[in-house]
Amino acid sequence: MLSPIVDDFDRAEPLPGTPELLNRLAARFARVAVISGRPVSYLLRHLSGSGATVLVGLYGMERSADVSGSVDTAPAAIPWRVALSKVGDEAEATAPKGVVVERKGLATTIHYRTAPERAGWAAQFASEQAKVRGVIAHPGKMSVELRPPIATDKGTVVAELSSGLAAVCFIGDDEGDMPAFAQLSSLRASGIVTLAVAVAGDETPSQLVAAADLSVDGPDGAVRFLELLEGH
Repeated sequence: MLSPIVDDFDRAEPLPGTPELLNRLAARFARVAVISGRPVSYLLRHLSGSGATVLVGLYGMERSADVSGSVDTAPAAIPWRVALSKVGDEAEATAPKGVVVERKGLATTIHYRTAPERAGWAAQFASEQAKVRGVIAHPGKMSVELRPPIATDKGTVVAELSSGLAAVCFIGDDEGDMPAFAQLSSLRASGIVTLAVAVAGDETPSQLVAAADLSVDGPDGAVRFLELLEGH
């Protein structure tokens, strides 16, 4: 959302000035959080200037509220490390050329961005591993991710972090953000002011854009939106 799409997931990083912008927003608003599918270690590495921001990784399975490097892991997810490690082993052993395996500890992502013709293989592999290992397959942008079957997603994180707030805004760009948008609808029904912002791009799911109150153009548009928030 705050990083341009790149072929190599390990080279993805936020746009320049993003950590400082988040830090300024956190000083002004009651609560500012980055809720990501990436591990908290990645967020700490790239958002080290946003010390007042809550960093939530792996769709709520990991969390850090400071830049000390400490990470809290959801207890229900910990027993699934072994199964997901085996998923990674199997993926690396069988993946066709161009398919990249990303090990996240509590999740394994199969990327086929550089080999889009392998989308069918990735989907089939994920389906088979879900049956064998008991994990859940989640589609994403030119990828499919396998995660533990626990009740944690961006929607549950938004529900928790919105406690006590009168207004909540969430910005998303992928299918994994749909639960957060759904949670905003529930909050709105309870009287809380909400705003769902979609970061539109060639790979943004149409259902996410349709569910949004507002769309911005790519990561640059997301940053400009946050800068507008800072000025109000």
